[in-house]
This record gives sequence, structure tokens and C-alpha cells, in this order.
Amino acid sequence: MSELEDFRAEKDAFFRDDPRSPLTPGQRNGFGGLAYFPEEPGLAIEAKLETQGVDRDEAIEMQTTTGGLQVYRRAGVVRFEVEGEPAVVTLYASEDMHELFLPFRDATSGKETYGAGRYLEVEPPGADGRVLVDFNAAYNPYCAYNPDWSCPIPPGENWLSAPIRAGEKTFEA
Repeated sequence: MSELEDFRAEKDAFFRDDPRSPLTPGQRNGFGGLAYFPEEPGLAIEAKLETQGVDRDEAIEMQTTTGGLQVYRRAGVVRFEVEGEPAVVTLYASEDMHELFLPFRDATSGKETYGAGRYLEVEPPGADGRVLVDFNAAYNPYCAYNPDWSCPIPPGENWLSAPIRAGEKTFEA
């Protein structure tokens, strides 16, 4: 088993068996595992986290699925290509998180993946200023499974026109 397959098996076990699972008891009863895209090495992007020209002090208020707000600051942007199409995503920092936060929507949102978007956590850049954005680890927010959860909605600057066919697919209850 690959590291990604191990991670996915552990996540399925957590969702099925752990009382902290976002699934309702009824959903856990028949839970057979989450649906994923096959691992796509080309969507594990190692790139420089660009900070020049990025307003890192502006408070970015993200609406949540329950009508609230969560506040982040831009950490920088990452540029890459998907199927020959240029793409840019913004990574966000929060005082209560070590990792950088990448909420995004793409051309699969609402079709193959959760309509409101998916998330990634990204380790802060190393001494060389580079980060690893591995879309194979993209996951649905807990509100995709249970509307009682409050999840930030990806801001427009992270709505990609290209499809990101990696990570979790839509949850079928």
C-alpha cells in the first residue's frame, strides 16, 4: 500500500468508527468508505510560494456554510498548470493553524466533487521558499457530510476553471 492509500484507509476507519466522525450515526451504519480519484502524481505541485505583490496584512473574511465568518490572511500564491492551463491559488494563514490553508473550487465542483469546494493543508515553505501543494490529499469539508458543521467557502480568487481530478470525490450518503 502507498502512503496515500494508507492515509485514505485510516480516514475511512475514522469516519466509520470514531464518535468524532462528521457522519451521522445513520450514515456510519452503511458506510463503505469515501470515493477518491486515483492518485495523480502530476497534481502534487512543488513550487515557490510567491509573496511579492501579495497583501499579507489584509484580513480576508471567508463566509461559512452556516452564515458566519472566518478570518485569514494571505500567505502567498502558487502558480502551476493543469492540463496545459495556467492556474494560480492563494494559500492562507491563520493564527490558530501551523499549516497554510488552501480552500478551492474547480471545474469538478458540483459534478464530481462537493459543490462548495474542497480543502488542503500545506506545510509552510522551507528555507528555499517552496511548498508542496498535493491535490491528491484534497478533502471535502465536514459540512459535505453533515450540515450541522460550519465550513469556510472558498473565496473567488481560488475558483479554478481547470479540473482538479485528485483527492476526494462527492460523498454519496
